[in-house]
Amino acid sequence: MWVKGELFDDFESVAATAMDRLDRAHQIYLFDRLTWFRLLWTHCPPGEFPIIARARAENCDAWLFLANQDGRNATALANWYTLSFRPIFTHDAPDSIKTALLTALARRLGSGNSKLSRLTLSPVPERDNSVEILLKAFRRSGWHAISTPTAVNWTVDVAGKSFAEFWAERPRQVRSTHDRKLKKSGLKVDIHTKFDPDIWAEYEDIYAESWKSEEGSPDFLRAMFEHEGKNGALRLGIARLDGRAVAAQLWTVEDGNAIIHKLAYREDAAQHSPGTILTAAMFRHAIDTDNAKLIDYGTGDDAYKADWMDTRNLLHTIELYNVKTIGGLFGALGAIIKGVFKRSSGGV
Repeated sequence: MWVKGELFDDFESVAATAMDRLDRAHQIYLFDRLTWFRLLWTHCPPGEFPIIARARAENCDAWLFLANQDGRNATALANWYTLSFRPIFTHDAPDSIKTALLTALARRLGSGNSKLSRLTLSPVPERDNSVEILLKAFRRSGWHAISTPTAVNWTVDVAGKSFAEFWAERPRQVRSTHDRKLKKSGLKVDIHTKFDPDIWAEYEDIYAESWKSEEGSPDFLRAMFEHEGKNGALRLGIARLDGRAVAAQLWTVEDGNAIIHKLAYREDAAQHSPGTILTAAMFRHAIDTDNAKLIDYGTGDDAYKADWMDTRNLLHTIELYNVKTIGGLFGALGAIIKGVFKRSSGGV
């Protein structure tokens, strides 16, 4: 099978080459779209310059979006807002074709003027075979590859269910807390599907007065959700107590997939359980109005997520060492020694 591989260092060339195959019409998952990578690089670039690898064969393209760190080391073009990172394919293809395409990419990244010594990819989802295919492809190309589970993602399958059915499956304590606090507090919930600067300002105020750490890139977040609002995918929920906004949640919902990106509430309103009340309202809207089939709670293994979700998925960090370089060889040897030491000491 003939495979063509090439590298890009700018998004305009990628857009011209991919045409619309990396856009919303063809990529149903937010984190697989060119727009996502463009906005990340504009507002919070995770490296010195982008390295965007492409391979083509059998009428299918494979893309891998990377960020060069120091000339010889690169990472996924991802940061704390990225809930999933994986290779992107423009057509449905069997794993054999996907592996062949990624093998060509691995060879291209490990040779020539762009020769990398080390590549780190994270967070790579285990559930869609991305980890397995990446490891197989890079090992075939002579890279030393190590995969380690480093994060957790919770999801719930709600296909064919009403909210009432979903709600009946939640723990009794969650349902009783919701009903009791809602009746006592009288919290009111609004769910906005279009971007509104005034509502966004309320979200930012709530976040600033919550337990959350300082926002990494407010400009990126606003630009991203303005874009999603224009395309009908934004769901911004606000819970109000006596007219005052006390809790907020940022979701995107499209093509049957709902993703929970951000949630926060004012600490001085914690006694009213605004998070629980708003979460229930957001789930109701996603299931009964948006007809969501899968709801994704993002990354993190917080105990409360198990109350709302039913499947715990692993996310991996993949370390790739190009043993044809001095840096990659020593990195691989160090990783091997570290692995042996952990096993001999009873580590995982």
